[in-house]
Amino acid sequence: MEKAILSKSTFIRGLQCEKSLYLYKHNYNLRDVASPQLQAIFSQGTNVGLLAQGLFPEGVDASPENYYEMAKSVVKTLQFIKDGEQIIYEATFQYNGVIVALDILVKDQYGWRAYEVKSSTSVSDTYIMDAAIQYYTIVNSGIDLKDISIVHINNQYVKDGDIDIHELFSVESVYDKVLEVLPSIPNQIARFKTVIAQKEVPVMDIGSHCNNPYSCDFKGQCWNHIPDYSIFNISRLTADKKFELYQNGVINFDQLDLSTAPLNEKQQVQVISELEQKTFIDKPNIQHFVNNLEYPIYHLDFETMTAAVPIYNNSRPYQQLVFQYSLHIEKQNGEITHKEYLAEANPNLDPRDAFVKQLIEDCGTYGDVLVYNIGFERGKLNDLMALYPQYTFEINNIIIRLKDLMTPFQKKWYYSPKMIGSYSIKYVLPALVPELSYQDLEIKEGGTASNTFTQMVIGTFQGDIEKTRKDLLEYCKMDTFAMVKILEKLKTIV
Repeated sequence: MEKAILSKSTFIRGLQCEKSLYLYKHNYNLRDVASPQLQAIFSQGTNVGLLAQGLFPEGVDASPENYYEMAKSVVKTLQFIKDGEQIIYEATFQYNGVIVALDILVKDQYGWRAYEVKSSTSVSDTYIMDAAIQYYTIVNSGIDLKDISIVHINNQYVKDGDIDIHELFSVESVYDKVLEVLPSIPNQIARFKTVIAQKEVPVMDIGSHCNNPYSCDFKGQCWNHIPDYSIFNISRLTADKKFELYQNGVINFDQLDLSTAPLNEKQQVQVISELEQKTFIDKPNIQHFVNNLEYPIYHLDFETMTAAVPIYNNSRPYQQLVFQYSLHIEKQNGEITHKEYLAEANPNLDPRDAFVKQLIEDCGTYGDVLVYNIGFERGKLNDLMALYPQYTFEINNIIIRLKDLMTPFQKKWYYSPKMIGSYSIKYVLPALVPELSYQDLEIKEGGTASNTFTQMVIGTFQGDIEKTRKDLLEYCKMDTFAMVKILEKLKTIV
């Protein structure tokens, strides 16, 4: 058997960037370290794949003991087929130096059918190419595939009792689309083999391909000539315009010609602020914002969890479910009290039940509810109102009192070069209140909070639960205390 040179994943990597393919094959150790969030996505994909096997139960498993022994799975798969097995998980085939493992291979009365499982909610062009390299390898291994399908998550499924996998998953044939791109596969394989055999790293400049369809894990190598703060940090400037500037030799702000650069007024504020190390302050608008607030002010922040496979009844795949909030209540005389809620990490106890009841009680009936990024909290409150119609009046009372502390920074009424183009609270806080920092916390951002709590609920968390609950409370508390201090700073400005 010819040694495998390409796998399904390296084939897709090559389509994205030949330099990335070469580095993966020859300089694997130079890859960027995967973030905990990315690792959680990988783990979730594995679990979804295992769950989808229930669509075709009682199959045999051709999985290797580890990734480096996939060749053994090829032999195992062929033996399963020879033995008359009709459902094979991780069926593995090799042809023309390409080795692929298919999630589910099924033989029915019409012949063999291939199923590839994805934890996403739709079929992308990348998945078509993914299926095409599998189809090419399997068919040329002697298996007459009658169809090939993508199995993906149905995001309209609402859990009601035990998971119904036939409702959770959508099965979409991609056979016709695969046949359309199939003629290009042999040439692409030959090209990638040539790339891998080269003595030198392919010459490939950075571009939009670095993030499309996936964020490349060699960006740390390829982007090391780009400063930490550059034209790529200009707020809300499209990727195409950023790379157009880059191709014209513009990387740093001092290389920009503001008379011709494709920047709007807010983006020019960012650039001028950096070049002149100048803070922009629009006092009239800030004054109007501050004067328009009605006390008591409820500084509110939510944390949410999400899962591909819904955990609780009346929830959908990937739906953001509230499980925690922090609330700093500020009276006009300056007195501040703090309230908070953190759900029990229990797969049988919906965190939204107690959350909504305590939130209604803690938020009172009058005074502004100040959030940071109003669309998020308003969306979650609307979800709660749909789920608990008996609390429509109380929840709507909170919604109509919402105001957004992000507005002065989003609209550049206040902009400091220390904010480096962002109006995220993680950048606004150190710019206005440098004595406060998220860096002193164990949990520093919302993605970690969400993943941690989700792991605690499903039972895969391996840390100290009691300590981690305290860390979650401290993180969420910092979010609303930061809002208190940011508002305090805005008041002193005007």
